[in-house]
Amino acid sequence: MQESTSLFGTSIQLFALMTPPAVLSAFISATADYTTQEKRRTACKTSLAAFLIGLVLYLFGAHIFSLFGFTLDAFRIGAGVLLFLSAVSLMQDDGDSKKHRPEGDISVVPLAIPLCMGPASIGMVMVMGASANTFEETVRGALSLLIAALGVFSLLWMADSVGKILRRTGLAVMAKLTGLLLAAIAAQQIFTGIHSFIG
Repeated sequence: MQESTSLFGTSIQLFALMTPPAVLSAFISATADYTTQEKRRTACKTSLAAFLIGLVLYLFGAHIFSLFGFTLDAFRIGAGVLLFLSAVSLMQDDGDSKKHRPEGDISVVPLAIPLCMGPASIGMVMVMGASANTFEETVRGALSLLIAALGVFSLLWMADSVGKILRRTGLAVMAKLTGLLLAAIAAQQIFTGIHSFIG
């Protein structure tokens, strides 16, 4: 029961870290002229790219720590600060999706990187990977990442319907709620890093 709760909680955190309001807003704007099939293909490629990038960082984050001489606690604090900045950015989001529409394939850049897997989410994933001490914990973290990526896929798959329901005001409200959640996660990350460093 505790493991399933941990899996669910971690999945929710990772999904929030992928800033779904920002991804949804950018997706709606950039795919306005796409056919339904093109939108679904883009949604699939975006979520798959985010999962694969996150999985590589999750599995090999500890080796990156060793290579550059980082400590886990220092990275926790740094990731927490970046996450807090992302939260502030979301709190300032007014839900306006009328931005410059990039040309070419948008699934990897900018949707997967840096929107889904930005500095904050990358930091969180690397900390999770370095903190996993057993095979079961490693598998549970990978499953959490997969569930979060599937959540992004589902959101983008239903982007047209969600956009019509939420409209600009709804997207802005969702962005602010996500920002509050990210701020809480950031505070916990920073507190854990400082506590472990002092202790």
